[in-house]
Amino acid sequence: MGKNLCIWGLILIGLSKWVSGFEYNEIEEEEYYNRTELAFLDSSLNYGVSAAANTPLMVGLTLIRSAAAKGAVCLDGSLPAYHLHRGYGSGANSWLIQLEGGGWCNSIRSCVYRKKTRRGSSYYMEKQIPFSGILSNRAEENPDFFNWNRVKVRYCDGASFAGDSENKAAQLQFRGQRIWWAAVEDLKAKGMRYAKQALLSGCSAGGLASILHCDEFRGIMPRSTKVKCLSDAGLFLDSVDVAGGHTLRNMFSGVVSLQGLQKNLPRTCTNHLDATSCFFPQNLIANIRTPMFLLNAAYDSWQVQASLAPPSADPHGYWLECKLNHARCSALQIQFLQGFRNHMLNVMKGFSMNQKNGLFVNSCFAHCQSERQDTWFADDSPLIGNKGIALAVGDWYFDRSGIRAVDCAYPCDKTCHNLVFK
Repeated sequence: MGKNLCIWGLILIGLSKWVSGFEYNEIEEEEYYNRTELAFLDSSLNYGVSAAANTPLMVGLTLIRSAAAKGAVCLDGSLPAYHLHRGYGSGANSWLIQLEGGGWCNSIRSCVYRKKTRRGSSYYMEKQIPFSGILSNRAEENPDFFNWNRVKVRYCDGASFAGDSENKAAQLQFRGQRIWWAAVEDLKAKGMRYAKQALLSGCSAGGLASILHCDEFRGIMPRSTKVKCLSDAGLFLDSVDVAGGHTLRNMFSGVVSLQGLQKNLPRTCTNHLDATSCFFPQNLIANIRTPMFLLNAAYDSWQVQASLAPPSADPHGYWLECKLNHARCSALQIQFLQGFRNHMLNVMKGFSMNQKNGLFVNSCFAHCQSERQDTWFADDSPLIGNKGIALAVGDWYFDRSGIRAVDCAYPCDKTCHNLVFK
């Protein structure tokens, strides 16, 4: 599957309301970057097997009580947390750790805003969340990982679990790196130290975190444990926006400097590039030693909206209709987006040459496809060739086959669950 596979046509899926992560019309742009995640979809949106399934499993919140003594706290100083559903049978000694996504904060103002939300404080976190997609406990929804110990580590630091500093004047704690270590240590004490198999995954900002921490995770686990990593929608590119600027680079620069990321970024990168460049996965993925799988939409919806054509780069709104519905993009706008796809494929070249790594890059307008049941594993899930995402990840993890699935360019893929916004 090392060459491009073509599928023809296109399916649009309209959402009944705005999806959290894309509401930017009436909020400050710096607050907008606090909201990259896609919310759990309404139950009224039914796809394939998930339409017939019961209500998703709800899993309770566990506070990491030992974290405070380690200074591993959320932005507001509250305890970090995770959700754990125990595995059983053949999966009793296998662990899947999912790092939550949800944007970044790059200024005192945006971090103060964030610390009063579930992305900056455990006081505001849901007491239960649904486990769907790669976290589902049903074999018919999650064939390879359904009976594993499955964990979702909550994201409350605003720097992809990588910062370690503070701002006393603003009463802000930037302790993402410590939260990462505290969560892993707590889970090891609950049985993960005996794991025979482990997969570190994450979506969006959590997908970036899974790249940053992949080799650390390998080092934490016993040598006998099979360890691999998955990044879903985490390949944030250092791209030029529609005005010729570098919106995402400017924002990442603020995150890196404010939260003190420099000392925690991979030295294989910082020994020859500046710290901001080393927060971009394109400068990290080729040097990751642990097997890694990159799952990404070639026209990542969040990057189109927030990095390529944010309001600051498009003050007259020429890109507004295109961002909300790609079917309304002009030929020139599609050409610009094809350039973004080409950039993504180019930065993956060195990574894809390593036989232990995996790829699934579909030509969809989507963001985070492993956590949603309709895109992870359902009757009409996205395909490249005849293989969907869940089976591709499973085949790669269990070494059933090499997976380097790269779709042909838009508009060839009619299996996409493209995001359309009102």
